[in-house]
Amino acid sequence: MIKPEFPKNEAERLHALRTLRILDTSHEERFDRVTRMAKRMFGVSISLVSIVDEDRQWFKSSQGLDASETPRDISFCGHAINQDGLFIVPDAAKDERFFDNPLVTEAPQIRFYAGCPLKLRQGINIGTLCIIDTKPKNLDEEDQQLLQDLGAMIEQEIKSIQLATLDELTMISNRRGFLTMVDHSLKVCRRNQIPMSFIFFDLNKFKSINDEYGHHEGDFVLVTFAQIMLSSFRDCDLIGRLGGDEFIAMLSDSDKAKADLALERFAIAIDEANETLNKPYKIQYSAGVRDFQHDTDRSIEEMIQDADAAMYEHKKSKVR
Repeated sequence: MIKPEFPKNEAERLHALRTLRILDTSHEERFDRVTRMAKRMFGVSISLVSIVDEDRQWFKSSQGLDASETPRDISFCGHAINQDGLFIVPDAAKDERFFDNPLVTEAPQIRFYAGCPLKLRQGINIGTLCIIDTKPKNLDEEDQQLLQDLGAMIEQEIKSIQLATLDELTMISNRRGFLTMVDHSLKVCRRNQIPMSFIFFDLNKFKSINDEYGHHEGDFVLVTFAQIMLSSFRDCDLIGRLGGDEFIAMLSDSDKAKADLALERFAIAIDEANETLNKPYKIQYSAGVRDFQHDTDRSIEEMIQDADAAMYEHKKSKVR
């Protein structure tokens, strides 16, 4: 058996998957409808919407299979997300990657597999619409196109989820998405009795960039700033764009000292970006940090407001 390789963009992929907030949610008719269609149209025993998590594949929709998840390292879909197009295995028993795979030698005794990668709006593969059978099978061009069409239907449903929780320009969490993730993270912090920090960012001189160089250049600054946040903070940190030129980060298991270290790394990354981009302007910002204990009585909105107030004090005293 050959285990699936991790995509080169695995860290970004997992962050996008966490932001989507689709894992471990209930089955939904809009997904089940498509898997039922796929199972019937292709005459197979199993049809799934499989989401590939860090160490498992989890099924958002399943027809013909009782399991809700399986380990990622034995999954067919773990291979499929590394493809741009369909991933087809006509006979797993004769394929060196799968012939001794427990999903082949034991239940559900996979022989045929075909998976259509499911892409997010930023082009990241998070899983597949796949069809599976216990007998070898081939797909002609017409069948392959049909599977891709059904996959596009699933993609459209997933993208509609993204639109509700992601900022369309920067593709990080919008206010709604950020608040949803923080609500979950706050419960974890309280349960494990660990502190947290909020960092509020506000871009300096952003209006002058828009006025002097145009809104296209302003959009470039926003996207660049978000990308640097993604690459600078930990995978477990939550980041979002609250609106306009305001960004936010929540760091779990973090106090003021740890948050300050994170800000130092971020400042270095911004300086490096400014030097590399060599624009006629510099990306500048003010930031404010507030840390909280797990048993704080402050609401999420109040903690964000506290970090905002700290940012404002920083902006008045020192502008980066």
